[in-house]
Amino acid sequence: MTTRTKDVPTSGVAPSLANNLFFAWFAGSLASCGAVTFTNPVEVVKTRLQLQGELAKATPGAERAYHNVAQAFWAIGKNEGLRGLQKGLGPGYMYQIMLNGTRLGFYEPAKNALYKGVTGSTANGQAPIMALNVAAGGLCGVAGAALGSPFFLVKTRMQSASKFAAVGHQHNYTSSVDGLRRIWQAGGIRGLYRGMDAAMMRAGAGSSVQLATYDHFKSYISRKLAHRGLTDNSVYTHFLASMGTGFFVCLAMNPFDVVSTRMYNQKTVKGQGALYRNPLQCFYKTVASEGVLSLYKGFLAHYLRLGPHTILMFVFVEQIKALGAQYF
Repeated sequence: MTTRTKDVPTSGVAPSLANNLFFAWFAGSLASCGAVTFTNPVEVVKTRLQLQGELAKATPGAERAYHNVAQAFWAIGKNEGLRGLQKGLGPGYMYQIMLNGTRLGFYEPAKNALYKGVTGSTANGQAPIMALNVAAGGLCGVAGAALGSPFFLVKTRMQSASKFAAVGHQHNYTSSVDGLRRIWQAGGIRGLYRGMDAAMMRAGAGSSVQLATYDHFKSYISRKLAHRGLTDNSVYTHFLASMGTGFFVCLAMNPFDVVSTRMYNQKTVKGQGALYRNPLQCFYKTVASEGVLSLYKGFLAHYLRLGPHTILMFVFVEQIKALGAQYF
């Protein structure tokens, strides 16, 4: 199987369809939902690793429920079954639609607008300008995170819930609808968008790196390893590019990911977070209590989720666009 990508994949698609904003949003949404179906269990593991030991001084030999990615995955699967590993999948789908539908659907228009404003012409037909690509990716990521924030909030709280080994505050929602209803009743619109600022920082950091560097990695690999069959449109090239991109995305995003997870999951008292008032305070208290490395809790799980998610998402979006070109 072969695919082709250029920032956000468009090859093999009829020009009118490739330029259709709604179809680009639809393809990005459906592709990301397909990807998260496979990667959600690792997201559950990551969430629990990041919440474990919250604001607690590191004590050598202290008992922990989750020791590493493999052990956490096994423990959750053994004690909570497949449903435990797929907790939060429903709101996860909605979040992917809001985040990646926006990111993948609006990245090219945003990039072209920035190029036109700075250079006087669109990005097509001229050498890439990394700063503008980063800015376009960041803007789309921030917009998508803002739209999807209520679903990320419910997803995080559902994924942290466990009768076997509870970490963080336990909200115990019975479903996505129950979570949204209870949040609305307790805090209204402000409650639903609590922690949005942290999520926007997280998505902005991740999107600016991911969308701007994926094509760079792909082009570099195809130039250096074309003689080994790793051409520009090879799925193996995309696999390596995705894994390379994923590592740097995780480096940039993991501290914001830890903060957003904790901001979302904290208990609310009289309309205010019980532990953190804002992301900056969360950064400060986390580092002061647990050390700088605490900002990279769950890094391996984050990387193991993000790499495959990126691969699946870009491959799926290519296939969806190819089907769109064939039938529409």
